[in-house]
Amino acid sequence: MNTNTPLLKLVSGRPAEPLDEAAVIGAKARWATRAKPPGSLGRLETLATQMAGITGQCPPKMPNNAKLVVFAGDHGVVADNVTAWPQEVTAFMVETMAHGQAAVSVLASVSQAEVIVVDVGVANDVTHIAGVEHHKVRSGTASIAHQPAMSRAEADSAVTVGRSMAEALIADGADLLLGGEMGIGNTTPATALISAIVGIEPNQLCGPGAGLAPSQLGHKADVIGNSIDRVRRESTQPLDALDLLAQLGGLEIGALVGFYLAAAESKVPCIIDGVIALSALCVADLMAPGTAKRMVGGHRSSEPAASAALSYLEIEPVLDLNLRLGEGTGACLAIPLVRASVAALADMAELPPM
Repeated sequence: MNTNTPLLKLVSGRPAEPLDEAAVIGAKARWATRAKPPGSLGRLETLATQMAGITGQCPPKMPNNAKLVVFAGDHGVVADNVTAWPQEVTAFMVETMAHGQAAVSVLASVSQAEVIVVDVGVANDVTHIAGVEHHKVRSGTASIAHQPAMSRAEADSAVTVGRSMAEALIADGADLLLGGEMGIGNTTPATALISAIVGIEPNQLCGPGAGLAPSQLGHKADVIGNSIDRVRRESTQPLDALDLLAQLGGLEIGALVGFYLAAAESKVPCIIDGVIALSALCVADLMAPGTAKRMVGGHRSSEPAASAALSYLEIEPVLDLNLRLGEGTGACLAIPLVRASVAALADMAELPPM
């Protein structure tokens, strides 16, 4: 159990439904009778057991219809020199993803996952790009260093976009969901959210994001710290998850929050990506405590804030490959291991009577 104190006064929402206890017990009992030494498949055993608990089925069915939604949005804090890249790169990468040529496109293809790209808050006009779904709430956020990123109503709209996307995909037969993101500068709001929720100062959590020079990390940490201090000064009462998202978050982060909440409520497995995704999960778990138990940790990003969030949420990631690209890349790479764990639990022979 994490004992850190949040940096801001926060209030939790109504708890999410817990994992299906009967399915978890059944999976553990089934592993105990498979033709192998006890515990010899290690992490695969706990992964398949979690899949049983999420879906309420033992053994869980093989997830063959994986959908990855990449939500894109821009951030006003880019103007505060927290990133090495200009904001225009967001729109460029949206187009690259829509054309199937981004890193996540390639990895998703290998892992047999369909990629859907959604504009929820890109600053530039991307309506001309074929293959992009358009659900823009606003054209980028304000700088969290100086004012709330967005209004509470806009944060709620971003969450609704993500929720609606997940619900539509699930209704259409998706049985494995993955959330990705694109937004230049988004490690800054992500780190701010994680810092505020897990109770660790920004100077211990800041990473380079998309390649910020080491000499600039102190400035980035100061911007995040000042942003949290601003919220502390302006808040007259404890914040709920939506307040916090509006103050420090991003539109694509908000969409991921809704995406995760819908997946958890629908009992559909969802693989979490890197630090941006984890910041959204921290918010979702504040909104509905226990949501994180229904998520599969795809990988451990090399961003320091990612490890802090994983520890806080008590998630053991499947992979640790020193990745920090985002987009959903690490989540894609975890798909084959999720499927392997399910196949092993379902298809391995039973030990004969001794």
